[in-house]
Amino acid sequence: AESMDTSFDGLSRGLLYAVLFVYLLMVVNFQSWLDPFVILMALPGALAGIIWLLFLTGTTLSVPALIGSIMCVGVATANSILVVSFANEQRVHRDALGSALAAGMTRIRPVLMTALAMIIGMVPMALGLGDGGEQNAPLGRAVIGGLLLATAATLFFVATFFSLLRRRRLA
Repeated sequence: AESMDTSFDGLSRGLLYAVLFVYLLMVVNFQSWLDPFVILMALPGALAGIIWLLFLTGTTLSVPALIGSIMCVGVATANSILVVSFANEQRVHRDALGSALAAGMTRIRPVLMTALAMIIGMVPMALGLGDGGEQNAPLGRAVIGGLLLATAATLFFVATFFSLLRRRRLA
């Protein structure tokens, strides 16, 4: 039990540090404190999806589920970066709402393709078939649940937050 507690603590801290490190890295990349914040708006959806699917399948929170959570955070962040980067490019020609709508419509295919590739790739693992398959099933279930909601959050909430927080037009 002590070893499990140590593992959970380490992975939970690792997940928080990963989010913080990714945020700070994006601050440097985007040269803005606001855009990385908008990008990370997909993460509450990812975490809700992880918890939701683990609950629905009766899967306990475990080390593989936490590793899957870290994987899901990475993919959800990458998809949000696609939307926000495109929306920022569009701000020269449009207002924030028009930019967010254009980003959502233009980037829907790459976001869906990335998420679906990961989800479909994790289905065999999530089913837990074969010898020892149930050991890594929580990883696949966490990724699938997280990406289902994170994809919707990326396309709707991230674009909405972008349009609300970036109201002025660039000159």
